[in-house]
Amino acid sequence: MRKNISAGFFGDQIGYSRVVRVGNIIAVSGTAPVNADGTTAYPGDAYAQTKQCFQIAQTALEKVDASIEDTIRTRIMLTDINHWKEAAKAHSEIFKDIKPVCTFVEVKGFINPEWLVEIEMDCVSDKA
Repeated sequence: MRKNISAGFFGDQIGYSRVVRVGNIIAVSGTAPVNADGTTAYPGDAYAQTKQCFQIAQTALEKVDASIEDTIRTRIMLTDINHWKEAAKAHSEIFKDIKPVCTFVEVKGFINPEWLVEIEMDCVSDKA
């Protein structure tokens, strides 16, 4: 059984989901620091933007009966790798006890140049 959770405006425009769950496997798509009204959250603040990305992902995971504790992999994409410590601090606050595998990479840019970070996550949950 497959369950898709909408990614809102960009999801409809591009044709993708924020979260897809198939059985116990859950994938969280590239999640940017966006407010509910579509504006960029915390412009210029990589730490706060990273926290916002994880909050969006966590809310979406709950809609497929999963939680942040089910995370087994995170990918942190930054437009400037010099912001890795700020992003790592936000990551650690959420995952210090869970300890998923994690990758930090620098990318050329995102759809919105105000976004300093995007995250992706892979999860496994036996909860129905």
